[in-house]
Amino acid sequence: MKKKSEFIEFMADAGVLTFGDFTTKSGRKTPYFVNTGNYKTGMHISMLGDYYADSVAQSGIQFDALYGPAYKGITLAAATAASLYRNHGIDVPYFFNRKEVKDHGEGGSLVGYKPKDGDKLVIIEDVVTAGTAVRESLELLKAVADVNVTALFVSVDRMERGTGERSTLDELRDEFNISVYSIINALDIIASFPAGDERVAKMEAYLAEYGAK
Repeated sequence: MKKKSEFIEFMADAGVLTFGDFTTKSGRKTPYFVNTGNYKTGMHISMLGDYYADSVAQSGIQFDALYGPAYKGITLAAATAASLYRNHGIDVPYFFNRKEVKDHGEGGSLVGYKPKDGDKLVIIEDVVTAGTAVRESLELLKAVADVNVTALFVSVDRMERGTGERSTLDELRDEFNISVYSIINALDIIASFPAGDERVAKMEAYLAEYGAK
């Protein structure tokens, strides 16, 4: 698997990982921001798929299909599936949801693989903050078939508190009994800075205030 430091550099070069003064959707003032919408070239999505695929393959998780929630998850799931086949010899189907149910043609709310009872599914997401989108995905998937979502893969674990003292990813892990994996976390980003870098103090102060226990 590629080094975490390489992924952090890749994110920074793509303009996805930036530093400054930002406000998250939850209203928290943060010294760094992850905007996966800045992945916008063929090279970006190919490399990103490789990082996700490496994480999936290394986990050893057994599954039947990849699911990417609309909209960003669509590209992520497709890129991960392509890389799993290209680099790991693992050929698995993928699918995603429509924001609006289609009432003509083949119809339905899902595009691609059609999950069936007993399937083990993996969700591919970008960055999870409050976990709302993941909970919506789990509800949608359970409404389609009696599936078992075994794992969630994200690019960055911000290691922040969710609704309680634990992180959102820990809450999702316990609430839904799923395995949760991240390519990197906030501590990995801090460790990538040279000694004395002012961003270290800012990120450590942020985690001291908002970090999970």
